[in-house]
Amino acid sequence: MALMTPEQYVESLRKLNLKVYLFGELIKNPVDHPIIRPSLNSVAKTYELAQMDEYKELMTAKSNLTGETVNRFCHLHQSTEDLKNKVKMQRLLGQKTAACFQRCVGMDAFNALYSTTYETDEKYGTDYHKNFIEYMKYVQRNDLTVDGAMTDPKGDRGLAPSEQQDPDLYLRIVERRKDGIIVRGAKAHQTGAVNSHEHLIMPTCSMREEDKDYAVAFSVPSDAPGVFMIYGRQSCDTRKLENSSIDVGNSTYGGHEALVVFDDVFVPNDRIFLCGEYDFAGVLVERFAGYHRQSYGGCKVGVGDVLIGAAALAADYNGVPKASHIKDKLIEMIHLNETLYSCGIACSTEGKKTKAGNYQIDLLLANICKQNVTRLPYEIARLAEDIAGGLMVTMPSEKDLNSPEIGKYVEKYLRGSSKVSTKNRMRVLRLIENMTLGTAAVGYRTESMHGAGSPQAQRIMISRQADLEQKKNLAKVIAKVDESEN
Repeated sequence: MALMTPEQYVESLRKLNLKVYLFGELIKNPVDHPIIRPSLNSVAKTYELAQMDEYKELMTAKSNLTGETVNRFCHLHQSTEDLKNKVKMQRLLGQKTAACFQRCVGMDAFNALYSTTYETDEKYGTDYHKNFIEYMKYVQRNDLTVDGAMTDPKGDRGLAPSEQQDPDLYLRIVERRKDGIIVRGAKAHQTGAVNSHEHLIMPTCSMREEDKDYAVAFSVPSDAPGVFMIYGRQSCDTRKLENSSIDVGNSTYGGHEALVVFDDVFVPNDRIFLCGEYDFAGVLVERFAGYHRQSYGGCKVGVGDVLIGAAALAADYNGVPKASHIKDKLIEMIHLNETLYSCGIACSTEGKKTKAGNYQIDLLLANICKQNVTRLPYEIARLAEDIAGGLMVTMPSEKDLNSPEIGKYVEKYLRGSSKVSTKNRMRVLRLIENMTLGTAAVGYRTESMHGAGSPQAQRIMISRQADLEQKKNLAKVIAKVDESEN
């Protein structure tokens, strides 16, 4: 079963004994919970499109491990064309869901671990790459959704993992056994964790010898003993409990983050991909971050396409589509959005083959891509709010619109263009609110800032990758600098 249908995906989650907490309570059925279900629908879309002939070129690929057709989210990139198709696929899914579809982190973790385990084995004679290949075959054959987990809670950011007052603030090995290891800690901000079959764990930063217990990479099922998840709150999330198709803004799709706790979890040897080789922790982080920063040149652009469309509709419904300043703002939104896409395609086109055989993006351009993502979606969102107008955040509810007593007044006074119903105007304004301020803002605006690392993290990588000395030498040649004269 190399490709699951969306129905099979949903049923596969029902079979898991997931331990999920929301609002302080253990959720008996996460799959059908009204707050969680929209985020599951977004993941299901990755399975649905892979079944459709018109999207198969983007949504599927031939596995280099099994020779079978697999979902691209389970694929190891074999060319720069694969890297570009990844970005195009992510844009498509952003357009279809206007939300985070959650499988990108696992895909990026696969590709970072594939090359890193190969090089770790090359230096230390370990079996991590063999373990990982077998794990990837399992993931591909079962078309699994995998939560790629890197970010630790971190505690005091000024201290290394081994220096923390509470040693569990970075996930660590607490016991080594002949048959595996016991780990304890947590992973924060985990995108789509509740909708995943597996957790694939990576270290979160470069490490020293004294941090070797924290230099660990492994995989466990999402319902492994000792694993539980605490669902993250989002702005306006309880609107999903109101059974309103208007007030949520995007009633079908969504995203989520969770705190995933590992309370003395056993990991068997064949599921371990790094275990104390601290000198490869930073390598893995750098590669994963590069792949994930490339991802934002696709997913955020697709969501941006929807937001631009919603802003243009708002202008129509407000009766001002021909106003010159409105046209100019929409042009600016398009310009900013396509700039992000250009960065995603550029870092893919300049990708190179790794020692392991899969392809890695150009790290400098990937970090440039994400640095732009920390800025441009904020301006796109600001312009959308400007075009929408203040009614976007002062509008009465759908219940008011449907009220026998006051509904006629809402209908009368909230109408814009006479060509458009009040209800449709409210739908579009709520969508913009959702994407710029509500639950979708977690997957668009705020995640644009902090997802795949903070802005400063990209600036550090840009500094490392930019080769400033080589640029100085270019200037010296042109200026005919003679250093013997110094």
